[in-house]
Amino acid sequence: MPELPEVEVVRRGLERWVAQRTVAEVAVLHPRAVRRHLAGPDDFARRLAGHRVGTPSRRGKYLWLPLADSGQAILAHLGMSGQLLVQPREAATEKHLRVRVRFADEDGTELRFVDQRTFGGLSLHDTGPEGLPDVIAHIARDPLDPLFDDEGFHQALRRKRTTVKRALLDQSLISGVGNIYADEALWRARLHYERPTATLTRPRTAELLGHIRDVMTDALAVGGTSFDSLYVNVNGESGYFDRSLDAYGREGLPCRRCATPIRRRPWMNRSSHYCPTCQPAPRLRPAANDRI
Repeated sequence: MPELPEVEVVRRGLERWVAQRTVAEVAVLHPRAVRRHLAGPDDFARRLAGHRVGTPSRRGKYLWLPLADSGQAILAHLGMSGQLLVQPREAATEKHLRVRVRFADEDGTELRFVDQRTFGGLSLHDTGPEGLPDVIAHIARDPLDPLFDDEGFHQALRRKRTTVKRALLDQSLISGVGNIYADEALWRARLHYERPTATLTRPRTAELLGHIRDVMTDALAVGGTSFDSLYVNVNGESGYFDRSLDAYGREGLPCRRCATPIRRRPWMNRSSHYCPTCQPAPRLRPAANDRI
């Protein structure tokens, strides 16, 4: 699934091409694309018509389009293959086009939601005082958010009593980090993915956060990570941070620091990529009855 850099790339494109435009009509071409809008496709289309789109916003991996003066927002869940594309009205219809949004102006472009696997979707939700859709109010701020609380995150890690990669993927602690950028940040920090969070000192947590921010900023600069044609910006262009990855997807290739082959291990229905030399596994404490 796309992570913070890929979603932010899409958000920036929507801000350029869609913000402040008024919706003229919406066509839902596949009901599954709006299945999270419980009132159904017709209600979804009717509620959007006539509203002006505000500035697109994001928290972690979640992206939404506020509807000005309505107290509601369109929440976009991209899933495994969802794409928000800005296309000329006369452009050929994509094979997996699910929702088409046309605007009242004469710009000549429209917004299309394309989703090959139909795991993603659009839905309409009420927003809270901060403009955050109510269904994602529990999601933590992301590390690129100016209001992210570094000290609060460190204290949460100490209380959580889990392992560091599990904590990085816990969206209630820190949002926007997925498998790719967790592996990359941990490689940069020389931390094994099973390192207990209780062993992280305040300086070590600060260092890890710094690496998370750096790797995400680096990825943003080149359009994010695209391993196939599914992760694209609003103009259908792929990012190319995959060329700069140090750990993820490099199984068997030499570590860029020490030349030890990168390893991949099954982990929580995913995989973890790491250098066994630079990121040594934590020592297991012996059970009480085994201690001498």
